[in-house]
Amino acid sequence: MSWATPTIARLRAGHTVTCRPRGDSMRPRITSGARCTLRPLREHEPLEPDDVVLCSVRGTHYLHLIKAVQGERYLIGNNRGGINGWIGRRAIYGLLVSVAA
Repeated sequence: MSWATPTIARLRAGHTVTCRPRGDSMRPRITSGARCTLRPLREHEPLEPDDVVLCSVRGTHYLHLIKAVQGERYLIGNNRGGINGWIGRRAIYGLLVSVAA
């Protein structure tokens, strides 16, 4: 079970969630342990490059950026130049709405 599993379950149930993910891949935008508030996606809500989403890429959970949009596909990557891969909308669980230290 990943750190994101309980957060994903609450997002799927329609709740706004606060979590404190660890790691440096999103610095300086999100520092390790920062309080991140996410909300579920709204039906047909457009997603754009630079949105930060909680998602799953090939079975691994990430709180990362949308780098590009190609129709209903989204390229996910971190804030340091890394790319995770392309995913569909069903693999996106929530959208970052705020970050606090």
